[in-house]
Parts: sequence; C-alpha cells; structure tokens
Amino acid sequence: MPAGPTPAGTARPLTVPTTTAPTTTVRAAEPPGPRALRLVHSAPASRTDHESRPGRSGDGLLRAGDRVALIAPAGPAAPGMLRAGTAWLEAWGLEVVPGKHLTDTHPTLPHLAGTDADRAADLTEALTDPATTAVFCARGGYGCQRVLDLVDWTAVENAPPKVFVGSSDTTVLHDPLTRLGRRTWFGPMPATPAFVHDGPARDHLRRALFTGDPGPYRGTVLVPGTATGPATGGTLTLLDTPPPPGAVVWLEDVDEPPYRLDRMLTALLRRGWFHDVAGIALGSFTGCGDLTDVHAVLHDRLAGLGVPIVADIPFGHCAAQRTIPLGVTVHLDHNTVTTGEPPRD
Repeated sequence: MPAGPTPAGTARPLTVPTTTAPTTTVRAAEPPGPRALRLVHSAPASRTDHESRPGRSGDGLLRAGDRVALIAPAGPAAPGMLRAGTAWLEAWGLEVVPGKHLTDTHPTLPHLAGTDADRAADLTEALTDPATTAVFCARGGYGCQRVLDLVDWTAVENAPPKVFVGSSDTTVLHDPLTRLGRRTWFGPMPATPAFVHDGPARDHLRRALFTGDPGPYRGTVLVPGTATGPATGGTLTLLDTPPPPGAVVWLEDVDEPPYRLDRMLTALLRRGWFHDVAGIALGSFTGCGDLTDVHAVLHDRLAGLGVPIVADIPFGHCAAQRTIPLGVTVHLDHNTVTTGEPPRD
C-alpha cells in the first residue's frame, strides 16, 4: 500500500462459480448544519480539567455526549477535511478533543504529521486519558510503524479500554491493542474522503460504534467451509507479527499491482505467518490492476492453505466500505462473516 491518500474505488466480484457479493449504491454526503461546520481546533483541556469529567467506560459503545480524542499518528490531515470530519463527529453528539499535535507537520519530512515523539505522545495520551471514551485516527498515509516503539504500552495496558478507530496505515496499531484484549474497529477515518464524502461508509461506522452490531458481512466463496476465531489483520502491506492461533484474518490493500501482492503473500507464507489461521476474509483490492489477475494471485497463494476463504467483502479502500471488528470472535460460514460464536444446535 503506497503512502499517502488514495481515491476510493469499488471491487468487482471474484470470478468463481458461486454467489456474487451484494453491491451498494453510494449516495452523496449531506454535510452537517452550519453550526457544526464552524469548528475551530483549540488546545485540549488540561489533565486536571479532564479528570473533573471522567470518561465513560464499560460496554465499549459510544453514546451522544461522549468525549473522543482525535489524533494523527501517521500522515498530516488536510485542514478542510479535518474540519469537515470533526463536524460530522460533533453532529453525532460527540465532543472532540484534538491531540496536541493533530495539525503538526514534521519539520523535514512532510509526509509525517509531526515528529515521531510527538505523534507517539499524542497516541499514548489518547489511549490513557481517563476523560475520553474513544480514539479516532484522523487519517492513514504512513508513519505508524515509526511510533510503535515510542508508545508507553504499559500505561495503555493499565488504562481502561477505549473504542479505537483507524484503518490503512493504522493496521500496525490494531495489532498491539488487540493483543491487550481490546476490540478495535477498522473503518473510515474522519479526515478522509471515505468518511466525509461517503455517506454509506460513514453511516456503517456510526452503526458499529453506537450499537456494537455491524451486521453480517457477505462476499463470495473462494474456499468453502466454516471457521470461528479472533479477528485480526487489516491492510496486507502492513502485516508483521503472526496472528494468534486459530485467528480469522481480514485482508485488503490498495494500489498494489498483482506481482506485489504475490510477493507480499509469498513472503508471509515463507515466514509461516498463515500457519495457524482458521480462516481468511478478503476485502477490496482497489487500484491493484486487472481484478482477474488480482483474484488469480489471491487464489494461487491462499487456497492451498486448506482453510475457508471468503472474498469480495466490501471493506478496505473502497466505496461504501464496511467497518470491520478486530480483537473479537467472528464466525466465517462459507460466504458470510458474523461477530460472535456460531449458533448452537
């Protein structure tokens, strides 16, 4: 996945003789009212102020009135996109607390939103602040790998769990959080067109965060079968630490031609990365070249694992993307993935 923002696209269904994935019509976004769009970012409240308004925790859901942190752990966000995305969060009834370095740009590396130390500090603060309920990553791009070793993960582990939202480059942040037993959400980020301009994508994110029930995810069967296990994965380019045994892995990517997908999957296979997985759910591969070639690579590299695989689930860098859960149990049943354990007879 190349660094920087990429336009959304729509994956076409896999060319296998099975039921095709449902299609979704994207409607134009209706902006929040004028009051919401007037947002001007101010410095976050002091620690003392935050402690006087403790954040709510417990069920892992958002409610109107919650305070949420907005940070930029990777690339810098466009100011206009940041204002519009924040306005949508406010329209949901959320109070947005911007990270101290949310609008920074690295002094010599303009592809980064501030220095590594500052981005790591914002991330640590957001994940441990007792006054907030959730952490939203403003956008991806590149930079999260550079802060992984600078985050105070002990402090994060000892803090109450937060709702965490991010995708693309933030794949590398989901992994340590889910290994701490946290549920996270891989979905559209506030300072991106996928959130600001894509109504269905934004609405599904809101449904997931406020109800905890994102509904079933349907695609097309690549390898039939069923599997149940902890959900992990994200953007293929960013995968590193092997998943826990018995995991169901979500995979997607953007702007990577078929030979690069082949190379990345082959490298992971040679490392034994897929050795203990129970199933695989493939999402969109927007901008990755001819989709017939993309599907051929996915089948060639993954079908031999002998685990059930469903393809063409509409998540990732695509229009009307679905928000997917990580760090929770999911059940893969042929062409459908649902959260929770399978039904018992």
